[in-house]
Amino acid sequence: DIIAILRLDELSEEDRLTVAKARKIERFLSLPFFVAEVFTGSPGKYVGLAETIRGFKLILSGELDGLPEQAFYLVGNIDEATAKATNLEMESKLKK
Repeated sequence: DIIAILRLDELSEEDRLTVAKARKIERFLSLPFFVAEVFTGSPGKYVGLAETIRGFKLILSGELDGLPEQAFYLVGNIDEATAKATNLEMESKLKK
């Protein structure tokens, strides 16, 4: 893994954005599967192909660069990720 060798702060700004998008995609791929309900405690979700592609396009286009990568973990569609990001932001403000 090039990031482990170079460290993130040694990458160019463009490369950092690419890494951030890749991490968001990796989290987005953690769709809560029905077979994993027992292990995750999250109900399984079905997301259609068109909706999944829409999510990837939004991530890759940079429209969601401002969202934290943890917002993409164990969500169904991309709208759930944006809602989760809003909730994370509100929780963060309440802690301050």
